Amino acid sequence: MRYELFIGGRYLKSKRKQAFISLITLISVGGVALGVAALIVVTSVMTGFTHQLTDKILGVYSHLVVLKEGEPFDDYSDVSRELNRIPGVVASTPFIQTQVMLAGADGDMTGAVLRGVDVASAPDVISVKKDMVKGSFEDLDRIQDETPGIILGTELAQKLGVGVGDNLIMLSPTGGEASPFGMTPNMKRFAVVGIFDSGMFEYNGTFAYISLPTAQSFLEVPGAVTGIEVRLADVYKAKDTGKLIRATLSFSYYVLDWMDMNRNLFAALALQKATLFVILTLIIFVAAFNIASTLIMVVMEKNKDIAILSAMGATKGGIMRIFMFEGFVVGAFGTMIGLVLGLGACRLLERYHFIDLDPKIYYFTTLPVQIVASDVAVIIAASLLICLASAVYPAWRASRMDPLDAIRYE
Repeated sequence: MRYELFIGGRYLKSKRKQAFISLITLISVGGVALGVAALIVVTSVMTGFTHQLTDKILGVYSHLVVLKEGEPFDDYSDVSRELNRIPGVVASTPFIQTQVMLAGADGDMTGAVLRGVDVASAPDVISVKKDMVKGSFEDLDRIQDETPGIILGTELAQKLGVGVGDNLIMLSPTGGEASPFGMTPNMKRFAVVGIFDSGMFEYNGTFAYISLPTAQSFLEVPGAVTGIEVRLADVYKAKDTGKLIRATLSFSYYVLDWMDMNRNLFAALALQKATLFVILTLIIFVAAFNIASTLIMVVMEKNKDIAILSAMGATKGGIMRIFMFEGFVVGAFGTMIGLVLGLGACRLLERYHFIDLDPKIYYFTTLPVQIVASDVAVIIAASLLICLASAVYPAWRASRMDPLDAIRYE
């Protein structure tokens, strides 16, 4: 063992003449541990929130959307076949999307986002079929007494006061007839054949689904769609696949991926995660200052020992390494305690769900947690580097001490 490590270890285990120094050392360890634990918990919660939000969004929306500029999208069958041959594309489905008004049996009215979907291919791209809590997705194709089916989100059905088997009225300005008083909105009766729960309050309160042929007939756009939704094998290769799709199709088509459609939301989440990381790192910096002050007092306490080591031939670099090692061990000990506390807190939050959230605000009912090894590694590395840096100045001062001045009055 190198003598620097041996002496540094003995200094750590030896009893202090001044109990105050030991107290500051314990405070320093606790500060580092608190900072590391807080960073691990916060970054894990932010990562879990982002991943769960991504899963919820990609359940309602697809990974990619192919749209056409300025013209009716009436050749979607040919485009879908072309898309399905592109590497990385798992499935595609046409859709129509517009805004409508819905009126329940009791006269309750609310706005909604209407989506006309192909019953056969939509379940391969979006998760509405898996999200059904009442009724059947296949019943969208059912027309009874000239009344087509409609599927509503749980919150939207509650607003309208309807359930499976009830009727409602849909109003849309698209396809209306002209009258002396202006355009008369298009109206049609629908029967509720199912209710879905996407897990997100916003989507449950605004989305309604009808079959694609019914939407084309109601909106008077026969043979046309808004666009084509695409599901990919790897969601994080959406931009690369989008470029390949644009190169394959003609210039009149353009592609939006899920990151483009939710750019502001995910950018805000990334900024918030980075901001919290910087703010909570300040806790470790405060603890690092305590480590520095502790080492300065240790150097003052051990000045005779330093003088004797210098007289015995210890180099300035060797003396510096003694106190660098001591500061690093204090920081490493606090970091390891914080690692255990942080991972333990994440596991408890993940398993027992102590914190309940309002889904109307946060989209989720419980606090999402996802531990990412790379994030934990960055936190540990940052903590160790900060603690090591805090030991540089006291160690340098120890190495510059004149042995004659230290033992002159001993």
